Amino acid sequence: MNSIEFALFALVAFLGYKIISTWRDRARLIKLRGPPSPGWFYGLSKDLFQGDAAEFFEKWFNEYGYAFQVAGPLGERRTVLFDPKAIGYFFSKETYSFTQSGFQRKAIEAIIGKGLLYAEGESHRRQRRALTPAFSVAALRNLTPVFYDSAYKVKSAWDVLIHSSPSNEAIIDVQKWMNSVSLDSVGIAGFGHDFGSLEDRKSTVRSLFDSVGTTPHSSSGARRGLSLLLPLLSPVLPILLMVPTKRKKVIGRLHESMADISNVLLDRSRKEREAGLQDVKGSAGQTLIGALLKAENSDSSLTMTPDEVLSQMKVLILAGYETTSISLTWALIELALHPDKQDKLREELSEFSQSDPSYDQLTNALPYLDCVTREILRLHPPLGQISRVAAKDEVVPFSNPINLPNDPQASSLPIARGAQIIIPVRAIQRSTVIWGPDAKEFRPERWAKGEEGLPETVKLFGGYHHLLTFVDGQRICLGRGFALAEFKSVLSVLVRNFVFEMRDGPDTKIEDIVTILRRPKVVGEEGFALPMKVRRYES
Repeated sequence: MNSIEFALFALVAFLGYKIISTWRDRARLIKLRGPPSPGWFYGLSKDLFQGDAAEFFEKWFNEYGYAFQVAGPLGERRTVLFDPKAIGYFFSKETYSFTQSGFQRKAIEAIIGKGLLYAEGESHRRQRRALTPAFSVAALRNLTPVFYDSAYKVKSAWDVLIHSSPSNEAIIDVQKWMNSVSLDSVGIAGFGHDFGSLEDRKSTVRSLFDSVGTTPHSSSGARRGLSLLLPLLSPVLPILLMVPTKRKKVIGRLHESMADISNVLLDRSRKEREAGLQDVKGSAGQTLIGALLKAENSDSSLTMTPDEVLSQMKVLILAGYETTSISLTWALIELALHPDKQDKLREELSEFSQSDPSYDQLTNALPYLDCVTREILRLHPPLGQISRVAAKDEVVPFSNPINLPNDPQASSLPIARGAQIIIPVRAIQRSTVIWGPDAKEFRPERWAKGEEGLPETVKLFGGYHHLLTFVDGQRICLGRGFALAEFKSVLSVLVRNFVFEMRDGPDTKIEDIVTILRRPKVVGEEGFALPMKVRRYES
Protein backbone atom coordinates (compact mmCIF):
# COMPACT_ATOMS: atom_id res chain seq x y z
CA MET A 1 0.00 0.00 0.00
CA ASN A 2 1.58 3.30 -1.09
CA SER A 3 1.37 6.53 0.88
CA ILE A 4 -1.58 7.94 -1.10
CA GLU A 5 -3.58 4.73 -0.65
CA PHE A 6 -2.76 4.70 3.04
CA ALA A 7 -3.86 8.32 3.44
CA LEU A 8 -7.16 7.60 1.68
CA PHE A 9 -7.69 4.50 3.81
CA ALA A 10 -7.01 6.48 6.98
CA LEU A 11 -9.42 9.22 5.90
CA VAL A 12 -12.19 6.73 5.11
CA ALA A 13 -11.62 4.91 8.39
CA PHE A 14 -11.71 8.19 10.33
CA LEU A 15 -14.83 9.33 8.51
CA GLY A 16 -16.51 6.01 9.31
CA TYR A 17 -15.56 6.34 12.96
CA LYS A 18 -16.98 9.87 13.14
CA ILE A 19 -20.25 8.83 11.51
CA ILE A 20 -20.65 5.90 13.90
CA SER A 21 -19.82 8.04 16.94
CA THR A 22 -22.21 10.76 15.74
CA TRP A 23 -25.06 8.28 15.46
CA ARG A 24 -24.16 6.79 18.85
CA ASP A 25 -24.21 10.19 20.52
CA ARG A 26 -27.41 11.09 18.68
CA ALA A 27 -29.09 7.95 20.03
CA ARG A 28 -28.41 9.15 23.60
CA LEU A 29 -29.65 12.69 22.88
CA ILE A 30 -33.23 13.51 23.85
CA LYS A 31 -34.93 14.65 20.67
CA LEU A 32 -36.41 18.13 20.68
CA ARG A 33 -38.52 19.86 18.09
CA GLY A 34 -36.70 21.90 15.49
CA PRO A 35 -36.60 22.97 11.85
CA PRO A 36 -36.46 20.20 9.23
CA SER A 37 -33.06 19.37 7.79
CA PRO A 38 -32.52 20.05 4.07
CA GLY A 39 -30.05 17.18 3.84
CA TRP A 40 -27.80 14.80 5.77
CA PHE A 41 -24.44 16.06 4.51
CA TYR A 42 -24.57 19.74 5.57
CA GLY A 43 -27.76 19.81 7.61
CA LEU A 44 -28.68 23.42 8.34
CA SER A 45 -25.07 24.53 8.80
CA LYS A 46 -24.85 25.79 5.21
CA ASP A 47 -27.89 28.05 5.66
CA LEU A 48 -26.52 29.40 8.94
CA PHE A 49 -23.07 30.04 7.48
CA GLN A 50 -24.23 31.78 4.32
CA GLY A 51 -27.19 33.69 5.77
CA ASP A 52 -27.96 35.72 8.88
CA ALA A 53 -27.70 33.08 11.62
CA ALA A 54 -29.36 35.36 14.19
CA GLU A 55 -32.48 35.70 12.02
CA PHE A 56 -32.69 31.94 11.59
CA PHE A 57 -32.25 31.28 15.32
CA GLU A 58 -34.85 33.88 16.29
CA LYS A 59 -37.36 32.50 13.79
CA TRP A 60 -36.89 28.99 15.17
CA PHE A 61 -37.09 30.27 18.76
CA ASN A 62 -40.45 31.88 17.99
CA GLU A 63 -41.67 28.61 16.47
CA TYR A 64 -40.15 25.92 18.72
CA GLY A 65 -39.60 27.58 22.08
CA TYR A 66 -36.75 28.04 24.55
CA ALA A 67 -34.88 24.87 23.55
CA PHE A 68 -34.79 23.28 20.12
CA GLN A 69 -32.44 21.27 17.94
CA VAL A 70 -30.95 22.03 14.55
CA ALA A 71 -29.33 19.57 12.17
CA GLY A 72 -25.57 19.86 11.79
CA PRO A 73 -23.38 18.20 9.13
CA LEU A 74 -23.19 14.41 8.80
CA GLY A 75 -26.36 13.83 10.79
CA GLU A 76 -25.22 15.69 13.90
CA ARG A 77 -27.85 17.43 16.04
CA ARG A 78 -27.15 20.60 18.03
CA THR A 79 -29.23 21.87 20.94
CA VAL A 80 -29.94 25.62 21.00
CA LEU A 81 -30.79 27.37 24.29
CA PHE A 82 -32.75 30.63 24.66
CA ASP A 83 -33.93 30.27 28.25
CA PRO A 84 -32.16 32.62 30.73
CA LYS A 85 -32.05 30.11 33.59
CA ALA A 86 -30.70 27.39 31.31
CA ILE A 87 -28.08 29.76 29.90
CA GLY A 88 -27.09 30.90 33.40
CA TYR A 89 -26.63 27.26 34.40
CA PHE A 90 -24.61 26.61 31.24
CA PHE A 91 -22.18 29.45 32.01
CA SER A 92 -21.88 28.42 35.67
CA LYS A 93 -20.71 24.98 34.55
CA GLU A 94 -18.50 26.11 31.67
CA THR A 95 -14.88 24.87 31.50
CA TYR A 96 -15.89 21.80 33.53
CA SER A 97 -19.25 20.34 32.37
CA PHE A 98 -19.42 22.30 29.09
CA THR A 99 -16.13 22.58 27.25
CA GLN A 100 -14.77 23.55 23.88
CA SER A 101 -14.80 20.88 21.21
CA GLY A 102 -11.65 19.30 19.86
CA PHE A 103 -12.05 21.40 16.73
CA GLN A 104 -12.32 24.65 18.68
CA ARG A 105 -9.21 23.92 20.73
CA LYS A 106 -7.20 22.94 17.65
CA ALA A 107 -8.28 26.12 15.87
CA ILE A 108 -7.38 28.28 18.89
CA GLU A 109 -4.04 26.53 19.33
CA ALA A 110 -3.21 27.09 15.65
CA ILE A 111 -3.52 30.87 16.07
CA ILE A 112 -2.62 31.75 19.66
CA GLY A 113 -1.44 28.60 21.41
CA LYS A 114 -2.51 27.06 24.70
CA GLY A 115 -3.32 30.18 26.66
CA LEU A 116 -6.41 31.40 28.48
CA LEU A 117 -8.80 30.94 25.54
CA TYR A 118 -7.60 27.35 25.08
CA ALA A 119 -7.57 26.28 28.73
CA GLU A 120 -10.34 24.42 30.55
CA GLY A 121 -11.06 23.55 34.18
CA GLU A 122 -8.33 24.15 36.76
CA SER A 123 -5.85 25.26 34.12
CA HIS A 124 -8.24 28.02 33.05
CA ARG A 125 -8.84 29.07 36.67
CA ARG A 126 -5.10 29.24 37.40
CA GLN A 127 -4.24 31.29 34.31
CA ARG A 128 -7.15 33.66 34.84
CA ARG A 129 -6.21 34.37 38.47
CA ALA A 130 -2.62 35.08 37.45
CA LEU A 131 -3.73 37.65 34.86
CA THR A 132 -6.44 39.39 36.89
CA PRO A 133 -4.19 42.12 38.44
CA ALA A 134 -3.35 43.42 34.96
CA PHE A 135 -7.01 44.37 34.41
CA SER A 136 -7.70 46.08 37.75
CA VAL A 137 -9.30 49.53 37.93
CA ALA A 138 -5.95 51.02 38.98
CA ALA A 139 -4.26 49.49 35.94
CA LEU A 140 -6.99 50.77 33.60
CA ARG A 141 -6.68 54.33 34.97
CA ASN A 142 -3.00 54.25 34.04
CA LEU A 143 -3.74 52.90 30.55
CA THR A 144 -6.42 55.41 29.53
CA PRO A 145 -3.86 58.02 28.32
CA VAL A 146 -2.49 55.37 25.95
CA PHE A 147 -5.92 55.03 24.33
CA TYR A 148 -6.22 58.81 23.98
CA ASP A 149 -2.77 59.03 22.42
CA SER A 150 -3.78 56.50 19.75
CA ALA A 151 -7.06 58.33 19.12
CA TYR A 152 -5.26 61.65 18.60
CA LYS A 153 -2.94 60.02 16.08
CA VAL A 154 -6.08 59.12 14.12
CA LYS A 155 -7.32 62.70 14.47
CA SER A 156 -4.04 64.14 13.17
CA ALA A 157 -4.01 61.80 10.17
CA TRP A 158 -7.64 62.56 9.31
CA ASP A 159 -7.04 66.31 9.63
CA VAL A 160 -4.34 66.00 6.98
CA LEU A 161 -6.61 63.98 4.67
CA ILE A 162 -9.45 66.52 5.01
CA HIS A 163 -7.12 69.49 4.59
CA SER A 164 -5.75 68.05 1.34
CA SER A 165 -9.26 67.44 0.01
CA PRO A 166 -10.82 70.09 -2.31
CA SER A 167 -13.95 69.99 -0.16
CA ASN A 168 -14.31 70.13 3.59
CA GLU A 169 -14.55 66.36 3.81
CA ALA A 170 -12.67 63.20 2.88
CA ILE A 171 -13.69 59.66 2.04
CA ILE A 172 -11.99 57.51 4.66
CA ASP A 173 -12.01 53.74 5.15
CA VAL A 174 -12.84 53.95 8.85
CA GLN A 175 -12.50 50.22 9.50
CA LYS A 176 -8.85 50.31 8.41
CA TRP A 177 -8.20 53.05 10.97
CA MET A 178 -10.15 51.34 13.76
CA ASN A 179 -8.02 48.25 13.15
CA SER A 180 -4.89 50.37 13.44
CA VAL A 181 -5.97 52.18 16.60
CA SER A 182 -6.85 48.87 18.28
CA LEU A 183 -3.60 47.15 17.31
CA ASP A 184 -1.37 50.03 18.39
CA SER A 185 -3.29 50.55 21.64
CA VAL A 186 -3.09 46.93 22.70
CA GLY A 187 0.61 46.79 21.81
CA ILE A 188 1.56 49.85 23.85
CA ALA A 189 -0.88 49.34 26.75
CA GLY A 190 -0.19 45.64 27.12
CA PHE A 191 3.49 45.30 26.35
CA GLY A 192 5.08 48.67 25.69
CA HIS A 193 5.41 47.83 22.00
CA ASP A 194 4.27 50.22 19.28
CA PHE A 195 3.24 48.40 16.10
CA GLY A 196 3.23 51.80 14.38
CA SER A 197 0.27 50.99 12.16
CA LEU A 198 -1.27 54.44 12.78
CA GLU A 199 1.89 55.97 11.32
CA ASP A 200 1.78 53.57 8.37
CA ARG A 201 4.85 51.77 9.61
CA LYS A 202 5.29 48.34 8.06
CA SER A 203 4.00 45.67 10.44
CA THR A 204 3.93 41.98 9.59
CA VAL A 205 1.20 41.32 12.16
CA ARG A 206 -0.99 44.09 10.75
CA SER A 207 -0.54 42.99 7.14
CA LEU A 208 -1.34 39.39 8.07
CA PHE A 209 -4.49 40.45 9.97
CA ASP A 210 -5.55 42.31 6.81
CA SER A 211 -4.72 39.25 4.70
CA VAL A 212 -7.00 37.05 6.79
CA GLY A 213 -9.83 39.44 5.92
CA THR A 214 -9.21 39.25 2.20
CA THR A 215 -8.24 35.58 1.86
CA PRO A 216 -11.10 33.12 1.23
CA HIS A 217 -11.27 29.78 2.98
CA SER A 218 -9.96 28.15 -0.17
CA SER A 219 -8.51 28.88 -3.56
CA SER A 220 -10.65 29.37 -6.64
CA GLY A 221 -11.16 27.03 -9.57
CA ALA A 222 -11.42 23.30 -9.00
CA ARG A 223 -11.09 23.69 -5.22
CA ARG A 224 -13.77 26.37 -4.83
CA GLY A 225 -16.08 23.85 -3.12
CA LEU A 226 -13.64 23.74 -0.20
CA SER A 227 -14.67 27.30 0.70
CA LEU A 228 -17.88 25.76 2.05
CA LEU A 229 -16.78 22.25 2.88
CA LEU A 230 -13.89 23.19 5.17
CA PRO A 231 -15.61 25.66 7.55
CA LEU A 232 -18.78 23.54 7.70
CA LEU A 233 -17.27 20.08 8.11
CA SER A 234 -14.14 20.94 10.13
CA PRO A 235 -16.12 21.11 13.41
CA VAL A 236 -17.19 17.50 12.84
CA LEU A 237 -13.96 16.36 11.15
CA PRO A 238 -11.10 18.35 12.73
CA ILE A 239 -8.66 16.50 10.48
CA LEU A 240 -9.79 18.87 7.72
CA LEU A 241 -7.91 21.65 9.54
CA MET A 242 -4.78 20.07 8.06
CA VAL A 243 -5.82 20.82 4.47
CA PRO A 244 -3.17 23.28 3.18
CA THR A 245 -5.36 26.15 1.97
CA LYS A 246 -4.10 29.67 1.37
CA ARG A 247 -6.07 30.88 4.39
CA LYS A 248 -4.46 28.23 6.62
CA LYS A 249 -1.02 29.39 5.48
CA VAL A 250 -1.85 33.03 6.26
CA ILE A 251 -3.11 32.09 9.73
CA GLY A 252 0.03 30.00 10.29
CA ARG A 253 2.20 32.98 9.40
CA LEU A 254 0.14 35.21 11.71
CA HIS A 255 0.72 32.73 14.56
CA GLU A 256 4.47 32.74 13.89
CA SER A 257 4.64 36.54 13.62
CA MET A 258 2.80 37.09 16.91
CA ALA A 259 5.07 34.50 18.55
CA ASP A 260 8.21 36.27 17.26
CA ILE A 261 7.09 39.66 18.60
CA SER A 262 5.95 38.18 21.91
CA ASN A 263 9.28 36.40 22.40
CA VAL A 264 11.24 39.61 21.76
CA LEU A 265 9.11 41.57 24.24
CA LEU A 266 9.31 38.87 26.90
CA ASP A 267 13.09 38.57 26.55
CA ARG A 268 13.45 42.35 26.84
CA SER A 269 11.28 42.48 29.96
CA ARG A 270 13.10 39.55 31.57
CA LYS A 271 16.44 41.31 31.07
CA GLU A 272 15.04 44.55 32.51
CA ARG A 273 13.80 42.69 35.55
CA GLU A 274 17.12 40.91 36.04
CA ALA A 275 18.93 44.24 35.79
CA GLY A 276 16.67 45.68 38.47
CA LEU A 277 14.92 48.05 36.07
CA GLN A 278 11.52 46.47 36.57
CA ASP A 279 9.83 45.49 39.81
CA VAL A 280 7.12 42.94 39.00
CA LYS A 281 5.85 43.13 42.58
CA GLY A 282 5.14 46.84 42.23
CA SER A 283 3.38 48.90 39.61
CA ALA A 284 4.84 46.83 36.78
CA GLY A 285 3.02 43.85 38.19
CA GLN A 286 -0.20 45.61 37.26
CA THR A 287 0.67 45.62 33.57
CA LEU A 288 -0.03 42.57 31.49
CA ILE A 289 3.61 41.83 30.87
CA GLY A 290 4.35 42.39 34.57
CA ALA A 291 1.62 39.95 35.56
CA LEU A 292 3.02 37.40 33.10
CA LEU A 293 6.56 37.72 34.42
CA LYS A 294 5.31 37.42 37.96
CA ALA A 295 3.37 34.26 37.10
CA GLU A 296 6.34 32.82 35.21
CA ASN A 297 8.56 33.16 38.30
CA SER A 298 6.04 32.35 40.97
CA ASP A 299 6.39 29.31 43.21
CA SER A 300 2.69 29.46 43.99
CA SER A 301 -0.25 27.65 42.43
CA LEU A 302 -0.52 30.51 39.91
CA THR A 303 2.72 29.64 38.10
CA MET A 304 2.48 29.64 34.31
CA THR A 305 4.76 27.75 31.95
CA PRO A 306 6.84 29.68 29.38
CA ASP A 307 4.49 28.41 26.64
CA GLU A 308 1.44 29.65 28.57
CA VAL A 309 3.07 33.05 29.14
CA LEU A 310 3.81 33.37 25.42
CA SER A 311 0.25 32.34 24.54
CA GLN A 312 -1.29 35.00 26.82
CA MET A 313 0.50 37.70 24.87
CA LYS A 314 -0.89 36.37 21.61
CA VAL A 315 -4.36 36.15 23.20
CA LEU A 316 -4.35 39.85 24.06
CA ILE A 317 -2.97 40.90 20.68
CA LEU A 318 -5.68 38.94 18.87
CA ALA A 319 -8.61 39.61 21.23
CA GLY A 320 -7.73 43.26 21.79
CA TYR A 321 -7.32 43.91 18.07
CA GLU A 322 -10.24 41.99 16.65
CA THR A 323 -13.12 42.66 19.04
CA THR A 324 -12.58 46.34 19.83
CA SER A 325 -11.92 47.34 16.23
CA ILE A 326 -15.15 45.62 15.18
CA SER A 327 -17.15 47.39 17.91
CA LEU A 328 -15.68 50.81 17.06
CA THR A 329 -16.47 50.28 13.38
CA TRP A 330 -20.07 49.39 14.16
CA ALA A 331 -20.35 52.44 16.42
CA LEU A 332 -19.31 54.75 13.57
CA ILE A 333 -21.76 53.00 11.22
CA GLU A 334 -24.71 53.40 13.58
CA LEU A 335 -23.87 57.01 14.40
CA ALA A 336 -23.51 57.81 10.70
CA LEU A 337 -26.91 56.25 10.02
CA HIS A 338 -28.48 58.10 12.98
CA PRO A 339 -27.19 61.70 12.86
CA ASP A 340 -29.57 62.81 15.63
CA LYS A 341 -27.93 60.35 18.03
CA GLN A 342 -24.48 61.36 16.82
CA ASP A 343 -25.37 64.99 17.61
CA LYS A 344 -26.72 64.03 21.03
CA LEU A 345 -23.51 62.21 21.91
CA ARG A 346 -21.39 65.12 20.65
CA GLU A 347 -23.42 67.53 22.78
CA GLU A 348 -22.76 65.47 25.91
CA LEU A 349 -19.05 65.39 25.12
CA SER A 350 -18.87 69.12 24.32
CA GLU A 351 -17.87 70.05 27.88
CA PHE A 352 -14.52 68.37 27.20
CA SER A 353 -13.35 70.80 24.53
CA GLN A 354 -10.13 71.63 26.41
CA SER A 355 -9.38 68.29 28.04
CA ASP A 356 -10.25 64.62 27.81
CA PRO A 357 -12.55 62.75 30.19
CA SER A 358 -10.69 60.82 32.87
CA TYR A 359 -11.15 57.09 33.27
CA ASP A 360 -13.64 57.69 36.09
CA GLN A 361 -15.58 60.22 34.00
CA LEU A 362 -15.71 57.81 31.06
CA THR A 363 -17.05 55.18 33.42
CA ASN A 364 -19.52 57.17 35.52
CA ALA A 365 -20.09 60.74 34.26
CA LEU A 366 -21.13 60.35 30.62
CA PRO A 367 -24.49 58.59 30.61
CA TYR A 368 -25.25 58.88 26.89
CA LEU A 369 -21.80 57.60 25.91
CA ASP A 370 -22.52 54.65 28.18
CA CYS A 371 -25.91 54.15 26.50
CA VAL A 372 -24.31 54.15 23.04
CA THR A 373 -21.65 51.70 24.21
CA ARG A 374 -24.16 49.23 25.62
CA GLU A 375 -26.39 49.50 22.56
CA ILE A 376 -23.49 48.71 20.21
CA LEU A 377 -22.54 45.73 22.36
CA ARG A 378 -26.16 44.57 22.33
CA LEU A 379 -26.83 44.89 18.60
CA HIS A 380 -23.40 43.92 17.30
CA PRO A 381 -21.62 41.42 19.54
CA PRO A 382 -18.35 40.41 17.84
CA LEU A 383 -19.00 36.79 18.80
CA GLY A 384 -22.43 35.92 17.41
CA GLN A 385 -22.84 32.56 19.11
CA ILE A 386 -21.12 30.30 21.61
CA SER A 387 -20.81 26.57 21.01
CA ARG A 388 -19.71 23.99 23.58
CA VAL A 389 -19.75 20.22 24.10
CA ALA A 390 -21.14 18.48 27.19
CA ALA A 391 -18.16 16.82 28.90
CA LYS A 392 -20.50 14.71 31.03
CA ASP A 393 -24.21 14.03 31.46
CA GLU A 394 -26.06 17.05 32.85
CA VAL A 395 -29.61 18.13 33.68
CA VAL A 396 -30.16 21.77 32.72
CA PRO A 397 -32.94 23.67 34.58
CA PHE A 398 -35.33 25.99 32.70
CA SER A 399 -37.44 28.97 33.81
CA ASN A 400 -39.82 28.47 30.86
CA PRO A 401 -41.50 25.14 30.05
CA ILE A 402 -40.05 23.13 27.18
CA ASN A 403 -41.69 20.43 25.11
CA LEU A 404 -40.05 17.02 25.62
CA PRO A 405 -41.34 13.80 24.02
CA ASN A 406 -42.68 12.52 27.36
CA ASP A 407 -43.41 15.87 29.02
CA PRO A 408 -44.77 18.88 27.06
CA GLN A 409 -44.29 21.17 30.10
CA ALA A 410 -40.86 20.04 31.28
CA SER A 411 -38.84 22.30 33.58
CA SER A 412 -35.44 20.72 32.87
CA LEU A 413 -33.57 19.13 29.98
CA PRO A 414 -31.26 16.11 30.32
CA ILE A 415 -28.10 16.68 28.27
CA ALA A 416 -26.04 13.64 27.28
CA ARG A 417 -22.25 13.63 27.27
CA GLY A 418 -21.00 14.65 23.84
CA ALA A 419 -24.04 16.81 23.04
CA GLN A 420 -23.39 20.04 21.13
CA ILE A 421 -24.85 23.14 22.83
CA ILE A 422 -25.31 26.53 21.15
CA ILE A 423 -25.99 29.86 22.89
CA PRO A 424 -27.08 32.22 20.06
CA VAL A 425 -25.86 35.50 21.60
CA ARG A 426 -26.71 37.82 18.72
CA ALA A 427 -30.16 36.28 18.24
CA ILE A 428 -30.97 36.61 21.95
CA GLN A 429 -29.89 40.26 22.05
CA ARG A 430 -31.97 41.14 18.98
CA SER A 431 -35.04 39.06 19.85
CA THR A 432 -38.35 40.97 19.89
CA VAL A 433 -39.74 38.45 22.41
CA ILE A 434 -36.95 39.28 24.85
CA TRP A 435 -36.14 42.94 24.07
CA GLY A 436 -39.46 44.22 22.71
CA PRO A 437 -40.69 45.33 19.27
CA ASP A 438 -37.78 47.75 18.71
CA ALA A 439 -35.14 45.08 19.43
CA LYS A 440 -33.43 45.43 16.04
CA GLU A 441 -33.28 49.22 16.15
CA PHE A 442 -30.28 51.23 17.30
CA ARG A 443 -31.85 53.04 20.24
CA PRO A 444 -29.35 53.99 22.96
CA GLU A 445 -32.19 55.68 24.88
CA ARG A 446 -33.43 52.26 26.01
CA TRP A 447 -30.56 52.37 28.56
CA ALA A 448 -31.32 55.91 29.80
CA LYS A 449 -32.92 54.71 33.03
CA GLY A 450 -30.31 52.05 33.58
CA GLU A 451 -31.67 48.61 34.13
CA GLU A 452 -35.02 49.99 35.28
CA GLY A 453 -35.96 50.80 31.70
CA LEU A 454 -35.27 47.30 30.39
CA PRO A 455 -38.01 44.69 29.82
CA GLU A 456 -38.39 42.18 32.63
CA THR A 457 -37.46 39.39 30.21
CA VAL A 458 -34.04 41.00 29.72
CA LYS A 459 -33.35 41.24 33.45
CA LEU A 460 -33.48 37.46 33.75
CA PHE A 461 -30.18 37.17 31.85
CA GLY A 462 -26.78 37.50 33.50
CA GLY A 463 -23.66 38.96 31.95
CA TYR A 464 -22.51 42.57 31.61
CA HIS A 465 -25.71 44.61 32.12
CA HIS A 466 -27.71 41.51 31.05
CA LEU A 467 -25.74 41.24 27.82
CA LEU A 468 -23.86 38.11 26.77
CA THR A 469 -21.41 40.01 24.56
CA PHE A 470 -18.62 39.37 27.07
CA VAL A 471 -20.25 35.98 27.84
CA ASP A 472 -20.74 35.15 31.53
CA GLY A 473 -19.64 32.92 34.36
CA GLN A 474 -16.10 31.59 34.59
CA ARG A 475 -15.26 32.63 31.04
CA ILE A 476 -16.61 36.18 31.25
CA CYS A 477 -14.13 38.32 29.32
CA LEU A 478 -11.24 39.24 31.60
CA GLY A 479 -10.34 42.20 29.39
CA ARG A 480 -13.81 43.76 29.24
CA GLY A 481 -12.73 46.79 31.31
CA PHE A 482 -9.77 47.29 28.96
CA ALA A 483 -12.05 47.04 25.91
CA LEU A 484 -14.65 49.44 27.34
CA ALA A 485 -12.05 52.04 28.33
CA GLU A 486 -10.45 51.91 24.88
CA PHE A 487 -13.82 52.02 23.08
CA LYS A 488 -15.07 55.04 25.03
CA SER A 489 -11.75 56.93 24.85
CA VAL A 490 -11.39 56.57 21.10
CA LEU A 491 -15.06 57.23 20.32
CA SER A 492 -15.11 60.33 22.50
CA VAL A 493 -12.17 61.87 20.59
CA LEU A 494 -13.57 61.04 17.14
CA VAL A 495 -17.12 62.27 17.81
CA ARG A 496 -15.87 65.53 19.39
CA ASN A 497 -13.79 66.33 16.32
CA PHE A 498 -15.55 64.84 13.29
CA VAL A 499 -18.96 64.33 11.69
CA PHE A 500 -19.64 60.97 10.05
CA GLU A 501 -21.91 60.06 7.13
CA MET A 502 -22.14 56.95 5.00
CA ARG A 503 -20.45 57.59 1.64
CA ASP A 504 -23.47 56.30 -0.30
CA GLY A 505 -26.12 57.78 1.96
CA PRO A 506 -28.46 56.28 4.57
CA ASP A 507 -29.45 53.38 2.31
CA THR A 508 -25.90 52.01 2.18
CA LYS A 509 -25.95 48.20 2.28
CA ILE A 510 -23.78 46.59 4.96
CA GLU A 511 -22.85 42.92 4.96
CA ASP A 512 -20.61 40.65 7.05
CA ILE A 513 -17.30 39.16 6.05
CA VAL A 514 -15.49 36.46 8.01
CA THR A 515 -11.96 37.44 9.01
CA ILE A 516 -11.19 35.74 12.30
CA LEU A 517 -14.53 36.99 13.59
CA ARG A 518 -17.33 38.50 11.49
CA ARG A 519 -16.80 42.11 10.43
CA PRO A 520 -19.04 44.66 8.69
CA LYS A 521 -18.24 45.91 5.20
CA VAL A 522 -19.94 47.98 2.53
CA VAL A 523 -21.46 45.72 -0.11
CA GLY A 524 -19.36 45.71 -3.26
CA GLU A 525 -16.13 46.90 -1.60
CA GLU A 526 -12.93 44.84 -1.58
CA GLY A 527 -11.97 43.00 1.59
CA PHE A 528 -13.59 44.64 4.62
CA ALA A 529 -13.48 48.24 3.38
CA LEU A 530 -15.93 50.64 5.00
CA PRO A 531 -15.65 54.06 3.33
CA MET A 532 -17.35 57.02 5.02
CA LYS A 533 -17.62 60.75 4.46
CA VAL A 534 -15.73 62.41 7.30
CA ARG A 535 -15.60 66.15 7.90
CA ARG A 536 -14.36 68.30 10.73
CA TYR A 537 -16.89 69.32 13.34
CA GLU A 538 -17.15 73.07 13.60
CA SER A 539 -18.68 74.15 16.91
